[in-house]
Amino acid sequence: MGKFRKQHMTIEWQDMITSESTCPASQAGLKEKASLVGRVGLLMLSVGTGAWRVRASMNKIARGLGITCNADIGLLSIEYTCADKGETFTNALSINTTGVNTDKLNSLESFTDGFAERADKYSIEQFHRILDKLGTMPANYKAWNLGLASALACCAFTFLLGGGIVEMICAFFGAGIGNFIRKKLLEQHITLFGNVTAGVASACCTYVLLIKLAEILFGVSEIHQAGYICSMLFVIPGFPLITGGIDLSKLDLRSGLERVTYALLIIAMATLTGWITATLFSFSPSDFEAMDISPVLMLVFRLVTSFCGVYGFSLMFNSTRKMAFTAGMIGMIANTLRLELIDFTSIPVSFAAFIGALSAGLMASAIKRYIGYPRITLTVPSIVIMVPGMFMYKGIYFIAQNDISTGGLWLCKAALIVCSLPLGLIFARIFTDTNFRKSS
Repeated sequence: MGKFRKQHMTIEWQDMITSESTCPASQAGLKEKASLVGRVGLLMLSVGTGAWRVRASMNKIARGLGITCNADIGLLSIEYTCADKGETFTNALSINTTGVNTDKLNSLESFTDGFAERADKYSIEQFHRILDKLGTMPANYKAWNLGLASALACCAFTFLLGGGIVEMICAFFGAGIGNFIRKKLLEQHITLFGNVTAGVASACCTYVLLIKLAEILFGVSEIHQAGYICSMLFVIPGFPLITGGIDLSKLDLRSGLERVTYALLIIAMATLTGWITATLFSFSPSDFEAMDISPVLMLVFRLVTSFCGVYGFSLMFNSTRKMAFTAGMIGMIANTLRLELIDFTSIPVSFAAFIGALSAGLMASAIKRYIGYPRITLTVPSIVIMVPGMFMYKGIYFIAQNDISTGGLWLCKAALIVCSLPLGLIFARIFTDTNFRKSS
């Protein structure tokens, strides 16, 4: 085997600094100012946020430095031009992969919000040192923590989808082991298809092993095999799906289409892996066994499991526990509202998803001024639990079995819900955020 070579070479940001270290950033040359603008944009891009927020952060830095900036932003790259007094500087930057890190996003937002006040006090070199620390912020949780977070989230997800205690226990261990293995592979920089395939396969195999043992040892019915889909739902890319939809609404077509394509790649790889695993073990996505629970008790269970699901997913996005708790409270109300509307009204499932996402967005906007977290760190985790991962899997499964009509029906249902979720957040922003509401 040949020696491993990085395809994306490291940028030595300090080499771009030519002014005196004591010179305020506002008095530096255009190239140095532009390097700061680009680096902030690249860091924002690396934490998974959309083009609209990346551009807003770059603009804050540019305004603080007294220059103008125009950027074209994708999923992994930025091309931008900075101008000042007839002079221009154009640059192209890229990252090697993308992910989600809401804690780092919050820190970067705080940096950009307070930048203008410090532009006349700190030098370009000092700002780059601050960004060095922000860029190398350690993750809040280890792989086993994230395994437990996904186990909690998928266990709760299983109940919300109609599963019982047997399915919940098996999904807990399946998702926990699957996400643990995936995170270990990510730490080794294993490519996207490799880590998704390994994570989903290990989750499904764990579920299969446990359910087979339960059938042999405790005489559990084969109907509980239906829950194996829930063990792999930790991999469903809710964040890029939602941010991609938001970017499309702001006509950031490049970023929006790239994010949606990235999400579809993960979904396709995960569902195909799940289908192959199910075929090997002769499992099929049948309906869950009906539960006889009173409406009041079901409401309580939904509130609890919705909170646990959102809390777990939020931790998987590297949120702090306080941030995850806040998102969990929002998601608990929004998702329970969605499910109750489906049960007790005749509105379509996709419209209920829109209302749930809209309520999450409005709640996040209402409390933002008190908690200071960026809306996206609360809204997206709170509605990820509404993404119809099971519908997507069933669609791919039936199509793979040459049942095109049934598979197409499930995929259409999933597509309508997936479109409704970002729309709910978009209209919440339109109602509450002047900057987002206007085209500028």
